[in-house]
Amino acid sequence: MRKSKTLARIRQGEAIRTCVLGHYIPGYLAHAARAGYDCVWLDMEHRALSIRELQSILAHAHLHDIDVMVRPPTLEKTGLYRYLEDGVAGLLIPHVSTVEKARMLVQATKFPPLGDRGIDNAGLDSDFNLHDPDDYTAWANQETFLTVIIETPEAVHNVDAIAAVEGVDMIFIGPGDLGLRLRQTKEMSIDDAWEIVAKACQKHGKAFGGPAFSLDEMKKRRNQGAQLLVNNSEFVNFADGLQRNGALFNELS
Repeated sequence: MRKSKTLARIRQGEAIRTCVLGHYIPGYLAHAARAGYDCVWLDMEHRALSIRELQSILAHAHLHDIDVMVRPPTLEKTGLYRYLEDGVAGLLIPHVSTVEKARMLVQATKFPPLGDRGIDNAGLDSDFNLHDPDDYTAWANQETFLTVIIETPEAVHNVDAIAAVEGVDMIFIGPGDLGLRLRQTKEMSIDDAWEIVAKACQKHGKAFGGPAFSLDEMKKRRNQGAQLLVNNSEFVNFADGLQRNGALFNELS
């Protein structure tokens, strides 16, 4: 059973090198791993992948030894832990605004004594091999992670209590939804929200992070203590590559 590179970085106090994938591009996993990334955030909230496509991507992730963190389209309990059985290293759950929801997610995704996840012990996560149940469940609680996204003003106000929940491994600041709502309420800036989250996570010893696509932004968030830094996606690669290489045709004339 493989060890999570994301969790290894957290335990060493290092930055987690993270990129985003939203489409069925198995080769992206290989290129991300070769480029030194630790984790691929696979977005299934806003993108559609079939279960077979997901399983194929996860097989490639295990082959190239890179974590996949899925943002799922469901909160259904068995649906969540089946992603883990299929080989996902971590789950990234959107719109976690209350401590009650955070506790519910721990119950769904962690084995006892932390939670109430059902045991299978025969999926890709266990190398399709039946292990001693106690060894398997201890490994799963140690080497898979639950990340919750703070993307509402309510979540920012509740982040101290959310970060205190045992079994929540990481806090993610979602600037898209959170920024949209903060521009409407004007109760704080997105930078204020980052500071509040950073203080809560430092208080409770939890890792945190979010998108940081420029070097200046990466340095700024890292200086706040952020570890999970997302700085690339297939959209960035396609757009930049097409613009750069497409411009070469202008040099032919």
